Amino acid sequence: MTAERDIDVLLRDMKPDLRPGIFVFCTIAARQSIPAGLSPLLTFREQEGTTLIVLREEAEAAGLRYAFPSRLITLAVHSALDAVGFLAAITTHLADVGISVNAVSAFHHDHLFVPSDKVEDAMAALQDISEASQD
Repeated sequence: MTAERDIDVLLRDMKPDLRPGIFVFCTIAARQSIPAGLSPLLTFREQEGTTLIVLREEAEAAGLRYAFPSRLITLAVHSALDAVGFLAAITTHLADVGISVNAVSAFHHDHLFVPSDKVEDAMAALQDISEASQD
């Protein structure tokens, strides 16, 4: 399947998919190994330490402090890594309705972490964007 670059097609066909679980952001020392029992959805090394995005229950079981309890929404359209403006349009619309978002672009899809208490509003906002792009 060819990755999509056309922003109108991306917005129209994004198909937001709410994933199960509550995810949290944790950090460990840069040289520390990932604690046993954790299965991070994402790891990212920064100068200050390694960020882990894991299920909340895993973080709690490992005794890790965490921030930003969030739900994961995967945009099921196969977006090109060099698509211009797709996430900008989405994050701007979510900001306009008061929803913060941490976006992650992976090889096939874009993924949005939104506050767990705002997930219904985020899904509605994404549906609004998609429907407006149908015209």
